[in-house]
Amino acid sequence: MPAAGSHTAEPNRWAVLALLGVAQLMVVLDSTIVNIALPSAQEDLGFSTENRQWVVTAYALAFGSLLLVGGKLGDLFGRKWTFVGGLIGFSAASVLGGLAPNFEVLVIARALQGVFGALLAPSALSLLTVTFADSPDRAKAFGVFAAVATAGASVGLLLGGLLTDILSWRWCLYVNLLIAIPAAFFALRLISNEAHPQRPRIDWLGVVLACVGLFAIVFGFSKAETDSWESAVTIGSLAAGVVLLVAFVLSQRRSANPLLPLHIVWDRARGGAYASIAIAGSSVFAVFLFLTFFMQRDLGYSPLKTGVAFLPMTALIFIMAPTLQTKVLPRTGARVLIITGMTLGAISMLAFFAQLSPSSTYAANVLPGLLILGIGMPCIFAPSFATATLGVDRYEAGVASAMVNTCQQVGGAVGTAVLSTIFASSASNYLTDHAGAPGLASAAEIHGYTTAFYVATVMFGVGLIVAIVVLPRRLRPQQQPAGEPAAELA
Repeated sequence: MPAAGSHTAEPNRWAVLALLGVAQLMVVLDSTIVNIALPSAQEDLGFSTENRQWVVTAYALAFGSLLLVGGKLGDLFGRKWTFVGGLIGFSAASVLGGLAPNFEVLVIARALQGVFGALLAPSALSLLTVTFADSPDRAKAFGVFAAVATAGASVGLLLGGLLTDILSWRWCLYVNLLIAIPAAFFALRLISNEAHPQRPRIDWLGVVLACVGLFAIVFGFSKAETDSWESAVTIGSLAAGVVLLVAFVLSQRRSANPLLPLHIVWDRARGGAYASIAIAGSSVFAVFLFLTFFMQRDLGYSPLKTGVAFLPMTALIFIMAPTLQTKVLPRTGARVLIITGMTLGAISMLAFFAQLSPSSTYAANVLPGLLILGIGMPCIFAPSFATATLGVDRYEAGVASAMVNTCQQVGGAVGTAVLSTIFASSASNYLTDHAGAPGLASAAEIHGYTTAFYVATVMFGVGLIVAIVVLPRRLRPQQQPAGEPAAELA
């Protein structure tokens, strides 16, 4: 089978990059754009606060549990058709959600978005991998793609606030139609399909074990956030997920046509990149979740103003990611950049966000931390995205790309559950310990935020250790010989 690097770069590769960037932006911003719209949707449809989290969780469950299958289908039947099918299905599900007359239809629509997102996201990254496989512009392309993927969440906050304030929460779903349909049209013209020439059999045992195991893990962490870590459902789901994923790994070692060829993740460079993506994703979640609450509840910002407040970080990400990928990575390798990013992430959390107080201001206490993250996050995600798919066979690019998205999704679920639980516990303890103090509610809430930011600091510290220990020292993706496994350069 030809290696990924053996394929001549597509002549229209920059148009393909633009198309893939737009599709990736739609998938990434969909999580935060819906979060901004949730209060308005709840008021309009009349569902309870307890049920509100299912609008987010339904998407996460479907998306996270089906990513590996979506990536494998692209490898077997052609990424063009999984990409186009994902775009069309995602837009149809978005329209259904926008038209939702009740809570139940909205949750079903969000689950369907997750299903088609699991086709779309790995197809986009794997198409990028094979399109620029033998091109000197590979580094620049991955830098642009990483910038879109990293900054998309904050773009979603801005766009969600704008649409909710000016139109309605339903347009936070309708907007996907305006993105997906033109993208599908251009995909049909720009992308040529390439199916696996031998079309091996699908590993159905692996499919069941992976899907159910990932579903149980994401569901367990979601229940931990809304119920408790001691809940029987939480413990049972997480335990079942671990057992099923262990069984999945064992089955992949024996399968003739594995869903996830284990050499993809056992490679030090790719394995370290996947771990870095998961850890950074779970850590930085604190920024979007708790800073959004802080700016709206304590600084009195509107949804739109909150989105604008994240723009300095977003702008830095868009500037830094391509620059780091093309100018710095060839000289330093991925390891140095990821170590730098983890360090900057820990500094932003510890020195700024963990020091918030009722008297804090945006300019003095929030903006500096966002600017540091605007430099630190592309240091992690830009080299990680490129390294995670480096050296894989072109017919395994889809499943390697799916692992990137799986790590992001599971990392986000872990971050949501852990940090939200810590926030709630810390705020509750503060209320108990300071009963009767003036401004107690606001002070307790901010104490919960800062405690969560301290834990996020520890998460970045863990990521720093992983980068130091796991990632090889001399890996330089731009200098990688075509088709040579990344670990051989370690």
